Order: sequence, then C-alpha cells, then structure tokens
Amino acid sequence: MSGSRPFVSIATDFGAAYTSICAGVVYTIAPEANVLVLSDEITPFDVVEGAMLLRQALPYLPVGVHTGIVDPGVGTPRRPLAVETGRGDVLIGPDNGLLVPAAEALGGIVRAHALENPAYRLPEVSTSFHGRDIFSPAAAHVAAGVDVADLGAAVEPVPLDLPAPVARDGELTVPVLYTDRFGSLVLGAERDDLAAAFGALEPGTPLDVEWSVPDGASRTARVPFARTFGSVAAGEPLLWIDSSGWLGLGVNQGRAADVLGLAGARTVTLRTITPRTVTPRTTAPHS
Repeated sequence: MSGSRPFVSIATDFGAAYTSICAGVVYTIAPEANVLVLSDEITPFDVVEGAMLLRQALPYLPVGVHTGIVDPGVGTPRRPLAVETGRGDVLIGPDNGLLVPAAEALGGIVRAHALENPAYRLPEVSTSFHGRDIFSPAAAHVAAGVDVADLGAAVEPVPLDLPAPVARDGELTVPVLYTDRFGSLVLGAERDDLAAAFGALEPGTPLDVEWSVPDGASRTARVPFARTFGSVAAGEPLLWIDSSGWLGLGVNQGRAADVLGLAGARTVTLRTITPRTVTPRTTAPHS
C-alpha cells in the first residue's frame, strides 16, 4: 500500500455508536491511519446487501485495508478472515461470502488467511462483538505493516450464495438482491443478462413484471425499461441499470417496495409483451 498514511475503511450494520468503537480501536493501534466509516447503516444481518455495497464502493476508495462486518454468525465456528486482492487491498471480515464480490472487483483473491493469531486481537474477545475485538485490531495491524500470512492459516473463502439469473427467449428471472433506502429493488442481473433475454432493449420498451409475495400470491405490473428516473412521470415505475451496473426496479419519487407491493419478493420475472391476437369479426352479408 502506498502513501504516507495507511487508509482503513469500515462498513457495518452496527449503527453509529458501535461502528465508532471499531474506528476507535483502529486509531488506538494505528494512530497514523486515515479511517473512513463507509457505512454504519447496512440493513442488519443482510450479508448480500453488505457485499453489494463493498463491491460497488471499494473500487472508488484508495488502496487500503477495508473492514466489512455483517455477521449473523458471530460467535459461531465461522471464521474471521483477511483477503488480499490483486489491486493490493486487504479485506477484513467474516467468512460468510461478504468479502468475495468486492475482492473479485479489486483484481481477484490473491490469498486469504484466518484471523487466528492472538497477538493481533484485543486481549479479551467477546462472543458477540468481533468487530471490536477481532476485525478492527486485525485491520489496524495490517495497516501498520503486518503481513496477512502472520494473522493465521491460509484458507479458501466461502463464496457468496447468490442465485444466478435465468435467461430465456423473451423472459428473464432474477433474484432480488436487496431493497435500498429509497425503496427500489436491486436485482441480480446486468445489462448482458437483459440482452441475452431480450436482445437490444430500447429505452421506453415496456415489460411485464411478475413476482410472488410471502403469502404465495403472484402479482404483475407493466413497467418500462428507462434510462433514468426522470424518464417516467412522478409516481410511475421503471426498470433501469443503476450506478453499480445492476438492474433496478423503482418508482420515480416513490418507494417501489410499497407502491407495487414488492415487500418480501425473492425473485422477479420479466417478460416481453405478447400482442393479443384479435379475431376479425365476420359481418353478415346484406340481403
């Protein structure tokens, strides 16, 4: 890592107070570090949302040590992990798939090591706050120059369990990754997936969207593919490619999750609109 001050970022689902404690641990061990709280408001326990935030954000941050903590398995046998990337960053967090998409976006995984060495933890480790006791100390020590191999044994990170989109001619079924703070759904498909199902999809093209809610009911809506929110009237839905390259389903100046009743939807299916066949009316001859 280059620069006179090592760079450390922190992203958590902890909220401000607990995340600030983590930042304080980093500053205590590595007072020369430049520490950025990237986010403390990831939806609690939502590993996929956290992984997508890191994947989107870290390429725009300086090369450094990036700590991601969304850890429903804290205190269980799941491993704490350090991942070195091709760009030169080190990602610190739980081995639950959270770090893998970001590592791939940063040049791929070069090596990964478990955080096992007690020399790079706090003296006392709780069962429920590994962000303070394990992850932040490890991040600080790496920022201060400790090699990741000194943290523990080499390991193979657990991949993120993310269903793949399924493209057919005129149809695309995609997983819902998460709902953002504006109530828009971020969907697990990119521009190439749209092209595989629909070819060159022009802005303004309407698609039929179908999804199921937790009670099993199926719902549908007709939604245009658009360049941006302002392409449709306020209160109207749209599909668009968001700033991270994912397909989004939103409502201009509204919350798609509420307006369309999408809360709890796990998958969404997009289909081209099949024109209805109109049978010509037969007119009786005049007598």
